[in-house]
Amino acid sequence: MRSAEVIAAACLATDLGMGFPFEHGLHATLMAMRLADLLEVDQETASQTYYCSLLMYLGCTTDADILLEIVGGSATESGGPTMFGSPAQVLTGVVRAIPSPDSSLYRSAYEVVARLPSVLRFARPHTRAVCEVATMLAQRLGLPPSVHEIFVLLTERWDGYGILRRAQGEEMPLALRIVHVARDAAYQRLIGGDEHAADIIRQRGGHAFDPVVATRFTQNAAKIMAAVDDCGSAWQATMTAEPRPWLILEGEAIERALAAIGDFVDLISPWLTGHSSGVARLAVAAAERCDFSRSDVALVGQAALVHDLGRVAVHPRVWQKPGPLSADEWEQVRLHAYHTERVLDRPPFLAPLSKVACAHHERLDGSGYHRNATARSLTPAARLLATADAFSAMTEPRPHRSAFMAEEAAEILSGEADSGRHDPDLLVGVLEAAGQPALRVQRPAGLTEREAEVIRLVARGLQTKQVARRLAISAKTADTHIQNAYRKMGVSTRAAATLYAMEHGLVSSGELPISS
Repeated sequence: MRSAEVIAAACLATDLGMGFPFEHGLHATLMAMRLADLLEVDQETASQTYYCSLLMYLGCTTDADILLEIVGGSATESGGPTMFGSPAQVLTGVVRAIPSPDSSLYRSAYEVVARLPSVLRFARPHTRAVCEVATMLAQRLGLPPSVHEIFVLLTERWDGYGILRRAQGEEMPLALRIVHVARDAAYQRLIGGDEHAADIIRQRGGHAFDPVVATRFTQNAAKIMAAVDDCGSAWQATMTAEPRPWLILEGEAIERALAAIGDFVDLISPWLTGHSSGVARLAVAAAERCDFSRSDVALVGQAALVHDLGRVAVHPRVWQKPGPLSADEWEQVRLHAYHTERVLDRPPFLAPLSKVACAHHERLDGSGYHRNATARSLTPAARLLATADAFSAMTEPRPHRSAFMAEEAAEILSGEADSGRHDPDLLVGVLEAAGQPALRVQRPAGLTEREAEVIRLVARGLQTKQVARRLAISAKTADTHIQNAYRKMGVSTRAAATLYAMEHGLVSSGELPISS
């Protein structure tokens, strides 16, 4: 499998997560590659430009639950146009994102005054988490150090005014300087057209952007943006644009890449931590018990890892809502399986997973969604994944309910099988797989049992004082455990610790619910 296939699929998912038009990231990458060609960069820089552009927003689901508490509007719509602007423009974008869209003038002013300090305190740790998560995910997607290490500098600027102040000027890799210009130009083009995009890049040259790169863009703006207009199929053009030698994934590297995408999705809410990987483990174990062929076991497992990819197209506020959903919110939820299908249908390698993955909410009697498919059109692999997902979801806490005990979930699903919603034979396999005792294993990174317990709670969204209350220890002791665990895992943020915990099986379906 070409790495570019799964990386470009991740790019499509970040388009959905950021609220960009579908294939926006592909278009921006085509512009970046045309700009790199005009700058006559070497082969390594061209490769870095390609992959970094596709994955620039790979950390976009990071800390979404915290952001919801302090920002009422759209961070993309308000902050996106000013992200590479002057400090005053950046602050203006932040201020515009704070009030809820439906707030009155006076209410908006109050919300800005009340929340701005929290937003400013949040900015630095959030930016650090975004860079850290993007670096980890890029590595798991199969990218070499020469590429994934660039993500540490993702938010830096030519003038040194990046939030983290890690690099400036030529300390920034040339590939990143190219990507920043191309990505901003592609977004500004959406807002105001070609002339507007060229004018913005010209203004920001020597400030946020390398003046040489910005000048080369403005001198050739029409030619660069024509890379999008003349490409035909953006997907095919993006595949063709990948510099050789192509990166290839084989064997377990494919599983790691798909698991990375699943974890990227699950970061959208602490309530979903570990869901995709948990469903995959259960589905594979059930498929083996149901005597699926080796290829079908692999199909079910891979589809399970990416089955919820479309969740990122739904506003995180919906996944965090503790009460009943409105008609519009429910329609968004229903369509997340459709968005999974949209993304997976593009890459030839992933297309066979699509029909299984996007059917995870279908039911044999046609009462599921998004297609209301019936038993006739649902393959055994799709039926099994739907049942495994249902069991996993029931035994996980959600904002509107506590987790069901495994016995309760089994009873409910048995009743649904009796009424024709689930395949009873496959349900037996799922329940048998879920009833197996967990094996005691050596904790990764040398974590103690207590440290692993603390990280599970952190990954579920609990803050240090909440962890302390849950474990009946002092806040100082809880913080010591957290810092020791972070040091052993090689991370420094909650988001990165959550990603590490999901990757290494420290959290799974059925964990403790979030509580205060």
